[in-house]
Amino acid sequence: MCLAIPAKITELDEGNMATVDILGVTRSISIDLTPQATVGDYVLVHAGFAIEVVSEQAANETLDLIRQFPEFADDVQPAPAV
Repeated sequence: MCLAIPAKITELDEGNMATVDILGVTRSISIDLTPQATVGDYVLVHAGFAIEVVSEQAANETLDLIRQFPEFADDVQPAPAV
C-alpha cells in the first residue's frame, strides 16, 4: 500500500518545483502533475510529486488522523491552535 500525505505549499520554485510543509517538515516536491497548484494550496504528495490539490478541510482531517499514529508521535509537530 502506498500513502499520499497532505502538504501545504509554502513556496513556488523554478522548474515546476515547490517547497511544502508536511507536519512541520519542509520538502521540495514536483508540481508537474498539478500545475494549477499555488502558494497556500494543500496537495497530496506521493513519491515526491503533488498528485492532487485538496481542500484545507480534507488535508487537516487526514493530518489529524496521521498525528494519532504512535509511530509518528515523536516526529510530527502538534496541530496549530485555532
